[in-house]
Amino acid sequence: MTYQRDFARKLRVGVVGLGGHAYRNVLPTLHYLPVELAALCDVNADLLTRTAAEYRVATASTDAARMIATEPLDALLLCTGPRFHPELAIMAMEAGLHVWMEKPPAMRAAGVEAMIAARGDRVCAVGFKKDSMPAARKARELLALPEFGALRSLLAVYPVTIPRDGARALASGLSPAFLEVGCHPLSLLVSLGGPVETVTTLRGPGEEAVGVVALQFASGAVGTLHLAGGSPALQAGERYDCFGEGQSVSIENSVRVAWHRGVPFTYETQREFIAPGIDSGSVVWESSNRQGTLENKALFVQGMYDELHDFCDAALEGGQPGIGTLEFALQVMRGYEAALLSNGEPVAVAGASSVATPVALA
Repeated sequence: MTYQRDFARKLRVGVVGLGGHAYRNVLPTLHYLPVELAALCDVNADLLTRTAAEYRVATASTDAARMIATEPLDALLLCTGPRFHPELAIMAMEAGLHVWMEKPPAMRAAGVEAMIAARGDRVCAVGFKKDSMPAARKARELLALPEFGALRSLLAVYPVTIPRDGARALASGLSPAFLEVGCHPLSLLVSLGGPVETVTTLRGPGEEAVGVVALQFASGAVGTLHLAGGSPALQAGERYDCFGEGQSVSIENSVRVAWHRGVPFTYETQREFIAPGIDSGSVVWESSNRQGTLENKALFVQGMYDELHDFCDAALEGGQPGIGTLEFALQVMRGYEAALLSNGEPVAVAGASSVATPVALA
């Protein structure tokens, strides 16, 4: 682990958007990255002034376009909300800057397509933290094992709702919870299962409905996203299950990964749930929460560090990000739109076979 003060090479970065999420998560994560925080921008002048004083940043602007045009930066971090991301990202990339943005990347898939067209040789990444968290990386490793076999099905449970009238929600220009929050489980399902060909949504009662989103992957696997809106506050109600050929992998509450291998079983004569040796049964990895070390901090458990570190490495080394690519973001956004438009019938996802899945971090 290397801290900001230890890096020999650093990116000069500016941050646009200093709201609660940026203040709680993005700015603190910079402490562990090869960056020099050189500029801050927010339309709230008072918030901007106080944050700049706290972080001792000399350049503080309420005008993002002016900051991009005049400040000698290497990269821009966008935390402004999806409606502003495409315009600001394109502006920054045309000025020669690398761009990282918080999820969601845009209001519609077309916004991601516009950023891809403008990217050129710049690095541009989207912070899908669920796809970046250590538990997800471990799950991808386990799914790639020969003994796991082909992925057959996926199940995700996440406390979020979906608008009753999806077409109206898309046309309204507003950001429903299914965009702001639902992109978390959707992005991880796409990461684990690959490109999605069709999406079918079944809605329960309510204007902001609970429901089930069924995914048909190009690989032949199927997935279910259970929208568990109405779950009790702070309940550990997030989980993912991946089923292969006689094995399964689960992620619970971001901090527990289990590899279930089963035990030798005979229906007529079985009398024990355990078997000798260590070649069968389940293997579990989980956070101990015993020490004040980094692996227990939310910035690491939730993937904030990994997504930003991957972006910084790509920008410094002249490559492309291994996770959170715009191509991956486009697949997530197309799946999101299809889920909103479906009302019990399958909706095709455009370009599923041509969209690459992200590469797992080493």
